[in-house]
Amino acid sequence: MGKNLTKRSEDYSKWYNELVVKADLAENSAVRGCMVIKPYGYAIWEKMQAELDRMFKETGHENAYFPLFIPKSYFSKEASHVDGFAKECAVVTHYRLRTGEDGKTIEVDPDAKLEEELIVRPTSETIIWDTYKGWIQSYRDLPILVNQWANVVRWEMRTRLFLRTAEFLWQEGHTAHATEKEAVAEAEQMMNVYADFAENFMAIPVVKGVKTANERFAGAIETYCIEALMQDGKALQAGTSHFLGQNFAKAFDVKFATKEGKQEHVWATSWGVSTRLMGALVMTHSDDNGLVLPPNLAPIQVVIVPIYRNDEQFDAISEEAKELMAKLRKLNISVKYDNRDTHKPGFKFNEYELKGVPVRIALGPKDLENGTFEVARRDTLSKEVVASANIIEHIQQLLEEIQANLYTKAQTYRDEHTTEVNSFDEFKEVLNNKGGFVAAHWDGTPETEDKIKDFTKATIRCIALDRKEESGTCVLTGKPSTGRVLFAKAY
Repeated sequence: MGKNLTKRSEDYSKWYNELVVKADLAENSAVRGCMVIKPYGYAIWEKMQAELDRMFKETGHENAYFPLFIPKSYFSKEASHVDGFAKECAVVTHYRLRTGEDGKTIEVDPDAKLEEELIVRPTSETIIWDTYKGWIQSYRDLPILVNQWANVVRWEMRTRLFLRTAEFLWQEGHTAHATEKEAVAEAEQMMNVYADFAENFMAIPVVKGVKTANERFAGAIETYCIEALMQDGKALQAGTSHFLGQNFAKAFDVKFATKEGKQEHVWATSWGVSTRLMGALVMTHSDDNGLVLPPNLAPIQVVIVPIYRNDEQFDAISEEAKELMAKLRKLNISVKYDNRDTHKPGFKFNEYELKGVPVRIALGPKDLENGTFEVARRDTLSKEVVASANIIEHIQQLLEEIQANLYTKAQTYRDEHTTEVNSFDEFKEVLNNKGGFVAAHWDGTPETEDKIKDFTKATIRCIALDRKEESGTCVLTGKPSTGRVLFAKAY
């Protein structure tokens, strides 16, 4: 199964598209630009969702749900916000269908036009801040720490499974605070939560930073981000957290009475990650044989495949396999015993390799005789024979080792593909021939940023929070610079 994949070195984009479909993660739907997330892909998303939800609740957040439809007038209240999303909005204009004159076709009823058009949410700041107006009167009502798990629609013209679709799943946090300091601390905290999740759960190393004015979220004062690097040398924005200042509070007149009795506008943040992380997962770890999943994220961490010739052998192997399954499950290790008699072991080996299952155990008559298991690990494709007495401890250690190994491998790739340059010729040479992050001096102006993007298609991914402050000259204009920023071509 996996051998039919296009090689990454031949056509990375084609490899990605084939892998997402062949590994049963998702497929294109009959609705233009929308995808069907298949059970195996959704199981991975559920694990992401569960871990993030736990992390959000540990930091004091609660889940709520807000309407899918947003009155058009709400968007006009925050000018930069509507400018940022105007070209991506799906608009509902009517509320009823009718049968056509031929008695067969269905058409929109022209008499059922809405008094005010509704926008299918591209993001929820406007509807939420209109709601918060009724929730907030006093400093005693603050902070509000709310998260929403939902779907959103952004009318993308060029779509790709998980990375860019017209409809996608995400979470969006929306918080309200009494002071600027609290709101900034919240935005920074959630960036750190995302980084923790990406690195320790997804095994994806990220750079924490802030966006330039050109790249900020529409309506934000500051956008914090985590940026990851894919195996083809392109960057992917893996999560963002926005300090919104008082922009939305002023737009929707959300005020509160301070302890001193004064009326002040509330300070706000919003933050989110989406099913785009599924694309990041595929492109960071997978290989020419299929998916490679970090154990923390794998729906099936261990699969047991029986090898037998008759019913007697099958019964004995099944008994041993079920005993092993029970012990692993007590340790919260997800395990599957594939006893299908419709497929041969070789087919199953290929299938689980393609689907990225971290550990595969083969169990046959000789293994029973010798008191051993044949254990294969997906990340290195290596095999070893392990004694029954040591198998539980071995699998526990192996899962930890695979998780760490995937992170180290991705980090090594990123470090090797982060290059400092000091001239524009060098900038272009690295970008075109090596790829990855290009650390270069920039004069701080949006005009220069736009010119570099026009010349090279590279954007400033972030101003890293841990960057060294050092004087230099901009690679394009030669004007003074106070530090390097990270450029890259990006998804």
